[in-house]
Amino acid sequence: MIASGTHCSIVWAVVLSPRRLGEIVRRLSSIAHVKVLRVHTRLPVADPAKVTDDLVAALKSPTQAVYVALHANHPRELTPAARAACGRIVDAGLPMVSQTVLLRGVNDDPAVLGELMRAFVETRIKPYYLHQADLAPGTAHLRASLAEGQALMRALRGRYSGLCQPAYVLDVPGGHGKVPVGPTYLEDGQVEDPQGVRRPYPPTSY
Repeated sequence: MIASGTHCSIVWAVVLSPRRLGEIVRRLSSIAHVKVLRVHTRLPVADPAKVTDDLVAALKSPTQAVYVALHANHPRELTPAARAACGRIVDAGLPMVSQTVLLRGVNDDPAVLGELMRAFVETRIKPYYLHQADLAPGTAHLRASLAEGQALMRALRGRYSGLCQPAYVLDVPGGHGKVPVGPTYLEDGQVEDPQGVRRPYPPTSY
């Protein structure tokens, strides 16, 4: 559990029962300066049957806004059962956002990544973060380069609607926070359109 200012994030483990989760939410609801709870989970894709009405009710706070962040990395994770589980959360009035890690050989392809983002939107989940993979030992084989990630974001911008666009971010090593590392479209008085054509901005005549 991480608290920062008026926000608090909960990592919701599969082992938490509705009773235990509800108790955590109730205790946090009693903290006056905490206005927003963000609950991070993989439960809807890992074990959707556990997303019961009791569990969804346990997530609701009487005093705070609650957002549920689903961690998923491939469109195949959004099965019909997973989508139904997310639907139970959204239908209860709890908005959902997504978190995805860019992984080589898993989702580092424009079609796969685009399909995942579109699946989120179809499931009423707003694509939120696409994370550059951390520099964790033993994970180099899964890590795409920043340049590859930026190229993927350019491909999404040209093919998918604005609803399907996550923020491509890098967690600065050392605990210094997240920064956006998406491609730059405006440079030296020119803007690049979704087809990759550079055009003057502002135009010479308008």
